[in-house]
Amino acid sequence: MTEEKKQNFSGKYIAVLGKRKTATAQVRLYKNGKGAMIINDKKATEYFPTENEQIIITKPLKIAGIEKSVDFSILVKGGGKQGQAEAVRHGISRALLAMDKDLRPTLKAEKLLTRDSRKKERKKPGLKKARRAPQWSKR
Repeated sequence: MTEEKKQNFSGKYIAVLGKRKTATAQVRLYKNGKGAMIINDKKATEYFPTENEQIIITKPLKIAGIEKSVDFSILVKGGGKQGQAEAVRHGISRALLAMDKDLRPTLKAEKLLTRDSRKKERKKPGLKKARRAPQWSKR
């Protein structure tokens, strides 16, 4: 697999960062590719086996219409699988924008360029969760 990876990913690339919750994705976009996507040294279908996650990560490519003409090498860390998938989607969107500025209106219309900054709220003292208070008892 390493030989295959070296053949696919050679030359100049565009490097960007995608984020969601506590997950960060370092995305490298290689122009003139064959549509290969390697995430943490695995194929994208191996790393994100569910169909929902695969739809999430390929959405920017389908909107841009360049699914089979670029290659991606992605390093993703932190968070859960859903947060990682959305971080990868954000990184891919930013990479496509860096490659072609004309894609901005289409990507922005689908809200793919906005970093979703929602995170889990911290737990407060005296409460069970962030806002959940202990059950009140009369006696």
